[in-house]
Amino acid sequence: MKAATDLTQGSIVKVILRFYFPMLATAMLQQFYSFADTVIVGKGLGDNALAAVGNMSSLCFLIVGFSLGLANGFSVLVAQHFGEKDYPQLRRTLVAIIRLAVVLTALLTATSITRLRMVLVLLQTDEVIMHDSLLYGWIIFGGLPATIAYNMSAGILRSLGDSRTPLHAIVLSSVLNILLDILFIFVLHTGVGGAAAATILSQLVSAAVCLQKLMKLDFLKIQPEERVTDVMLYLRLLKNGIPMALMNSITAVGCMVVQYYVNGLGVAFTSAYSACSKYDTMFMQPACTAGYTISAFTGQNYGARKFDRIREGLRVCLYIAGISYLLLGSLMFFLPGMLAKLFLHGEEQISYAVQFLPICGCMLFTVDMLFVYRSAVQGMGFPLVPMISGILEMALRVGAIMLLIGDLGFRATAFAEVFAWCGALSLNTAAFYCIYMRERRKAGCDITTANTNSLYPIPKTP
Repeated sequence: MKAATDLTQGSIVKVILRFYFPMLATAMLQQFYSFADTVIVGKGLGDNALAAVGNMSSLCFLIVGFSLGLANGFSVLVAQHFGEKDYPQLRRTLVAIIRLAVVLTALLTATSITRLRMVLVLLQTDEVIMHDSLLYGWIIFGGLPATIAYNMSAGILRSLGDSRTPLHAIVLSSVLNILLDILFIFVLHTGVGGAAAATILSQLVSAAVCLQKLMKLDFLKIQPEERVTDVMLYLRLLKNGIPMALMNSITAVGCMVVQYYVNGLGVAFTSAYSACSKYDTMFMQPACTAGYTISAFTGQNYGARKFDRIREGLRVCLYIAGISYLLLGSLMFFLPGMLAKLFLHGEEQISYAVQFLPICGCMLFTVDMLFVYRSAVQGMGFPLVPMISGILEMALRVGAIMLLIGDLGFRATAFAEVFAWCGALSLNTAAFYCIYMRERRKAGCDITTANTNSLYPIPKTP
């Protein structure tokens, strides 16, 4: 069982931290090369090129986020079967995931490429950046097979307790991405298309590393009888994956509406919003990683019916989210000008970013806690709640931008984010405790909290 970790045994703090830090390093490396991408595009090609790439961010999140949601939803079942030690069912689930991934990748790739121009027009994309936005989007969406292969394989590895292999994959792809960025933009002068190509080629490498590791795991060696099509298993996977995919896509639709209003203000606002969104995404990563951690931890322990470990694991991940907020929220609040100047040239664009960053920095704790509670609900196998919270996020984000942009201008984009975060956090927090208490009673658990911190295995509840 090499490269897999049983998260149902041992000290909760030690198990979580050992799993968390490689994942955090993975996430930060991803953000680093995304950051480097942005800096290279902004400094090497100018603010209009940065606006073109940033203009694609919400649309990319719509498509890539959908695939990521599917991967996370599918992985919950993998984690639960691994926690149950039901390896034949785990292998059958893996076969079904591979088949579904192939079909869904083809559909997403074809749809995103053929509908790209239409969506960019609907987003009020300025003609100045239309060509670059199209070029960037066509390359990114054409490379979806590599992106989805990485998301699926990394999600499966995380559900098996392996957070190190995705880290190794991202180390390689990060170095490659930056080198290719420099080559394509500064040497070959390929513009934003080069930045997109560098991203896809690096993701191809990271997918290959993760897939190779999965193929080496002995307990995942698929037997001929396990390749039989099980319709109920496919439906169960889709039941778990589709709501989580829709949650990401619904959230992305709300972001696209905000992008629509920002684009209507002018290219300078689009550039500023691109930089601010990059910081939001980057500074959420430690808490987002805590979310991925509690999802895998909850999935395995839910399968093993160890509910007290779930509760204590949630507490540890909330502490991580709190520390993340204190460190990174403070940077956004106290040093917005310095952060803005790393991406932007123009004084006008920088002034807009300085309006946005302190507001989101002050309230960053809400989205940090949201990642933990939402992922814990997902890990227990209840994806409808996060999907409903995604609808709530979209409604609050869209409502806020429509009502406030006339009076607050660019600041309305920050308040739209904050309102969306607070609404989704309230729903997921209430849902977690309701579901947790109900499932714990159904399982008849009587494990004491003291036992959850033991270094010795906790007996499985009958």
